Amino acid sequence: MPERRWEVVEEVAGELNAELLRGLLEAQGIDVFLSQEGAGRAIGLSFSPMGLVQVLVPNDAVEEARAILAEYYSGELSSPAEEDQG
Repeated sequence: MPERRWEVVEEVAGELNAELLRGLLEAQGIDVFLSQEGAGRAIGLSFSPMGLVQVLVPNDAVEEARAILAEYYSGELSSPAEEDQG
């Protein structure tokens, strides 16, 4: 079985932002791995290059993940509560 390959689809400042994107992608059935510089994570940085967190997905889910992120950033995604009000 070939080794699973991961690709960076986004890089964000801070673990909180990365966890938000992880939740969004995992809710759509996409596996996510977060990677941050060890010192940045240990110190709890959310700024500077050491505070950046890479969001990685399996290479076979890159296109889908990027499309979901594009919808998220454009504001096209809505929650069920927003749909009920509309």
